[in-house]
Amino acid sequence: MFRRTFWFTAGAAAGVWATTKVNRKIRQLTPESLAAQAADKAVETGHRLKDFALDVREGMVRREAELGGALGLDAPVDPELPVSRHTAVEAPGPDRVTVHRTLPSHSNNRNEDH
Repeated sequence: MFRRTFWFTAGAAAGVWATTKVNRKIRQLTPESLAAQAADKAVETGHRLKDFALDVREGMVRREAELGGALGLDAPVDPELPVSRHTAVEAPGPDRVTVHRTLPSHSNNRNEDH
C-alpha cells in the first residue's frame, strides 16, 4: 500500500512540475512576451552601442592630444609672429560682386518630360 501511495504522489508531483514548465513556456511564447523580449534586447543593444561610441570618442580625444603634443600644436603662440587667418569660404563683401548663374531657357535634352 505504501508503494502505491509513493508512486501516486511521485506521479502527481511530476504532473504538477511538467504542467508548470509547459505553462511558463507558453507564456514566454505569446506575442506580447516576444515583443517585450525584443524591446529589451533592442534597449540593451542601444546601451552597448552608446558605450562603444563613448569609448571611441574618448580614445579619439586622447589620440588627438598625443598628436597635438607630438606636433607642438599645444605650444603657446609667439606674439611676435604674424597671424594669417584663412577662411575656407569668403563671404561677399561690399567690394565683391555676387554673380548668379541662370540655366538656359531652351534645353537640347530630349529625355526631359513634356
